[in-house]
Amino acid sequence: MDRHTPQSQVHASAIVDDGAVLGPGTRVWHFAHVCAGARIGAGCSLGQNVFVGNDVRIGDRVKIQNNVSVYDAVTLEDDVFCGPSMVFTNVHNPRAAVERKNEYRRTLVRRGATLGANATIVCGVTVGEYAFIGAGAVVTRDVPAFALMAGVPARHIGWMSRYGERLPLRIGGHGEARCPHTDDLYLLQDGVCMLVPGAGSGASQP
Repeated sequence: MDRHTPQSQVHASAIVDDGAVLGPGTRVWHFAHVCAGARIGAGCSLGQNVFVGNDVRIGDRVKIQNNVSVYDAVTLEDDVFCGPSMVFTNVHNPRAAVERKNEYRRTLVRRGATLGANATIVCGVTVGEYAFIGAGAVVTRDVPAFALMAGVPARHIGWMSRYGERLPLRIGGHGEARCPHTDDLYLLQDGVCMLVPGAGSGASQP
């Protein structure tokens, strides 16, 4: 890092426009560009060649890997991971000759979700807490909390723990399973997966 402030660290080749807010401990790496209206929380990492638009809100401890553009109308909650070269959109039917800046569709990525390398999040969806989007998947609809998604278009193929371990649960119906790493207990009820508070060791939780 070549440029330092009390709140954040910005590489000399990066551009942070006047008015942008970077939380304490946030790092902005080579050739990144953060626009004036962006609001970024504490302890984040923005990799090489990352772009963050004006109407973007990013929570704490978010990791955005190289070559990701976070366009206007995208919100990332705390602890979200964006893999290398994954893609956000904000217009559903773009044309070069048609102005659609007033038609942006909002995208919300909830706490702890993982968006794998080269995944695409089509605008207007919500990705649930701790969901896991596999590399190269194309998400076209809302994703449930803890869901594992893969393919084009993305299909729901399983469930993941907060720690990022696959849970031995069916897609639908009822059941229970423990994270093999933390021993936390997860319940599946009518196709909805949820963490049972206080029912595991919580060891090494993110």
